[in-house]
Amino acid sequence: MKVALIGCGFFAINQLHGWQDATGAELVAVCDRDPERLRLVQEQFGVTRTYTDARAMFADGGIDTVDIATTVQSHRALVELAARHDVHVICQKPFAQTMQDARAMVAAVEATGKTLMVHENFRWQSAVRAAIDALRAGAIGEPFFGRVSFRSGYDVFTGQPYLAAGERFIIEDLGIHILDIARALFGDVRRLTATTRRINAKIEGEDVATMLLEHKDGVTCVVDCSYATRREPETFPESLLEIDGTGGTLRLDAGYRLTIQTPDGSETRDVSPPVLPWAERPWHNIQESVALIQQHFVDSVAAGTQPETSGADNVLTLALVEAAYLSAAEQRTVELSEI
Repeated sequence: MKVALIGCGFFAINQLHGWQDATGAELVAVCDRDPERLRLVQEQFGVTRTYTDARAMFADGGIDTVDIATTVQSHRALVELAARHDVHVICQKPFAQTMQDARAMVAAVEATGKTLMVHENFRWQSAVRAAIDALRAGAIGEPFFGRVSFRSGYDVFTGQPYLAAGERFIIEDLGIHILDIARALFGDVRRLTATTRRINAKIEGEDVATMLLEHKDGVTCVVDCSYATRREPETFPESLLEIDGTGGTLRLDAGYRLTIQTPDGSETRDVSPPVLPWAERPWHNIQESVALIQQHFVDSVAAGTQPETSGADNVLTLALVEAAYLSAAEQRTVELSEI
């Protein structure tokens, strides 16, 4: 698989490393509007084809897949451009600015018969994955309650200053990941209630959100997110889980400790992610998940199967984001059928 990457900013460096490590894929081209970024990427990763115009890159051909790592405002135009050139597509989250855009992007790629995946990598963190696998294997019976939590005081604004300027912040940027973990664990959602707060006066959007989800299979789940939580030790960027089931309980605690308790006893495992050669703490769990989801995409295309976070699937996660903002604004429970 010959891969091109559009967007060489802060987070995309992880994707570049992930493509270098992927089995069955080769990074052949990169595109960014900033020539200096292109020069640095060319030096670091040895990519010889560099472009400041995506249309010129597609016109030159020789690409099987495009990985779109730009901000959301450009996603629809780039996905539809890729569809016109009949290539597979990976698109960074948030997938789209509106539900209408998201559905149009899915339709555009589906019409070509190619694969569309959203880079929703949090469910691919190896610690979270261990919990998902245990739950799906029936380790605690049928789940009936869950909590998916991400609370931190980490400064995410220095590396990504645009996050401080948007009207929307934590649900759109981080909560979308945590909501997707809830979907991976418990399935789709019937209704949602949300509250939000802005604690940090230096940002425009909300930095605290609490969401109550009623899943279609009967699970009640609390999803809570905060970038205003000061505590030691700092747990960034860990997602923590508590799940009650008919046959026991499961917890993913700080320090990557997975505990499963059943009537037969209790087992605690260390599910710490590896620190890849190009990764650094504390980002290493996120960085590993990038490599894992990109390999999942390559393997899915090779097998002719849909990736877990296909475009059509991610529309359902994006709907939870829209429902949360609507719920918080109107102070009411939102039925997902409204979205």
